Amino acid sequence: HMKRRVKELGALAGFEKSGHYFLAEPIGRGYDCGMRVAVEICKLMDRNPSMSMSDLRRALPVTYATPTMSPYCADTEKYVVLDRIVAKLVARHAAGEPLAGRAIKEVVTVNGARVILDNGSWGLVRASSNTPNLVVVCESSASDAEMRAIFADLDAVIRTEPGVGDYDQTI
Repeated sequence: HMKRRVKELGALAGFEKSGHYFLAEPIGRGYDCGMRVAVEICKLMDRNPSMSMSDLRRALPVTYATPTMSPYCADTEKYVVLDRIVAKLVARHAAGEPLAGRAIKEVVTVNGARVILDNGSWGLVRASSNTPNLVVVCESSASDAEMRAIFADLDAVIRTEPGVGDYDQTI
C-alpha cells in the first residue's frame, strides 16, 4: 500500500507506523535503506540551517492514529473470520455506505482490508502472522474524533463475528 500511495502522490518518501519507509527516485529505489536516509536527512538539515530536527518534524502534517490493536481470534479461525469481515467491508463500499460518516473511496483487499476514505483517512483489519489475533489500526488526517469514529465503525463490523474476542488494548 505505501509504495503505491507514494507513487500516486508523487511523494519522495512514505513512512509506515512499523518503522518501514520507502524512498522514491531520485532519492532512493523504493526500499528501506538506513544509510540513504541518514544522507538525505543530512542534506535536508544543510538546506535548512536555521531549523532543528524538531522544527522539521513539526512542519510535517499532523495525523491521528490508533495504537496497533489486536483482538483475539484463534489461529484456526482467523483467516476464515477475516474473509467474512473483508466481504462485509467490500459489500459496504459497493452499496455506497459510508464509514465514519465519510464516503469509502476504496477497499484494498491485500492481506485483509484497508478501507480508504475520501479524505485519505483509513482503517485496517488483517490477520496477525504470528499470534492468534487480528490486527486493527485506524488513522485520520482530519481529527482525533474522526479516528475514533473510524475505529467505532470498523469495530462494529468486526464485532459481528463471534470468534473475535477482546482487544489487547483500545483507544
